[in-house]
Amino acid sequence: MNDWIDIGTLSDIPLRGARTVQLEGEKEIAVFRTGDDRVFALVNECPHKKGPLSQGIVHGHAVSCPLHNWNIALASGEAQGEDKGCTPTIAVKQEGGRILLAHPQSLQVAA
Repeated sequence: MNDWIDIGTLSDIPLRGARTVQLEGEKEIAVFRTGDDRVFALVNECPHKKGPLSQGIVHGHAVSCPLHNWNIALASGEAQGEDKGCTPTIAVKQEGGRILLAHPQSLQVAA
């Protein structure tokens, strides 16, 4: 069972944008809102050169790294196309108008 952390409301995240969350003792987390109001959370580092994904462009259900334009799938954290690598994902859900993150102890890396 996950410990859920309330980080705010959907309107706290810009449409097709991101905000970051810093939890004590953990890596910075980027929380993304897509054009269809889905919410995803990843560790805020591109697997290539550790670029801040929260500063990238959200398109569909992916984000482009601002450093080298790698496309990262928001659902899996995996680099798309010929690029290789994966960014850990964090479970996220919307409940009662609030956005909840799973405690980072449950970081997931796609196999």
